[in-house]
Amino acid sequence: MSESISKHSVKTAWVMVLFTIVGTLALALMHAQTQQPISQAEQETRMRLFGQVLSHDAYDNPLLQDNITIPAGGMLNNRESTELYRARLQGKPAAVVLQATAPDGYSGDIKLLVAIDKDGKVLGVRVIAHRETPGLGDYIDITHDNWIEMFSGSSLALGEQAWAVKKDGGQFVYKTGATITPRAVVKAVHQALQFYQQNRDKIFSLPNQSELAV
Repeated sequence: MSESISKHSVKTAWVMVLFTIVGTLALALMHAQTQQPISQAEQETRMRLFGQVLSHDAYDNPLLQDNITIPAGGMLNNRESTELYRARLQGKPAAVVLQATAPDGYSGDIKLLVAIDKDGKVLGVRVIAHRETPGLGDYIDITHDNWIEMFSGSSLALGEQAWAVKKDGGQFVYKTGATITPRAVVKAVHQALQFYQQNRDKIFSLPNQSELAV
């Protein structure tokens, strides 16, 4: 009887091993089948977002494959390392698309996507994440207001003093009762331009997928 129990235990163990192997293979197969569509969908979403700040006719290189890593912190204030994408036209530098963070929003971090042309002019800015007060500070979001579009065409040539909201003596308008939010965004865009100016040569000369030392 003990021999029968032993055989039964061995059989049960092998069945469990077999189920584990089959289950693992099934999960691996499912992952392989879904990984490519998910990756493709993520790339398409990213390119649609990029298209809001950078015109498609401004570059002819594969934008998502021409990138370098920017460490966390620094002038861009991102809490994690991010990717900077380099746009080129006929092999020459045309623009960059980078992420910046305004850490001093009214309700916390405001994450921005900023496109800057090779000469240091803002091509477009979009808020990609925020927690500002609905109906008050959320007008920085393009889905609520076109306020964010005022940055297009601006550059450091405006002068240091101009890079502030009008209440602080600058040139950027804001809505009454919501000064903290636009002030944070203006500062973040300004610092993104300063970051680009200081690192422009290194940005375009670094090998693809390398890290910028800042």
